[in-house]
Amino acid sequence: MTTVSILGTGNMGAAIAGIVEKGGNTVQVLGSEDTDQTVIGEIVVLAVPYPAVQQILAERADQLAGKIIVDITNPLNFETFDSLTVPADSSAAAGIQAALPNSSVVKAFNTTFAATLASGRIAGQPTTVLIAGDDAEAKSRLAEVITAGGLHVIDAGSLRRARELEATGFLQIALAANEKIAWTGGFAVKA
Repeated sequence: MTTVSILGTGNMGAAIAGIVEKGGNTVQVLGSEDTDQTVIGEIVVLAVPYPAVQQILAERADQLAGKIIVDITNPLNFETFDSLTVPADSSAAAGIQAALPNSSVVKAFNTTFAATLASGRIAGQPTTVLIAGDDAEAKSRLAEVITAGGLHVIDAGSLRRARELEATGFLQIALAANEKIAWTGGFAVKA
């Protein structure tokens, strides 16, 4: 059994917690007001908007050392929905990895909406979570938790692929924000 700590109490955090529990694993959910509580999970999910990541890293970097850190953020301009806010040759996940050199950062869940995570289906297909990271064992452990919860996983490659995952997440969010697709829909992967 794996313990997963989820930092964030929004819809995505709740949906991911449901997947973890469905797979028979343990969940610790911590909100921004829970800074007095220690992160206990071997896997830690940053289920917060990208602008909140820096504060979490500042407050909890020592607690995150040696853990698998799952970055679900999409670093987009939330005022205009017209661009990513990280350099074109980088990603939010790469920045988190640089800030936490003793942790293994994995990009995941950012190309799915909370509704499709919770339902386990998208466009009649099982929900697929794309993951990217440089640590094969970290990706494997996360994939085990996700598949135990009933979803599919595709390994998208190294952490360098986080940039493309963030661009895909950004496109999907922009389409939903402009009412081109539903927040209960999104991209499905048919294998």
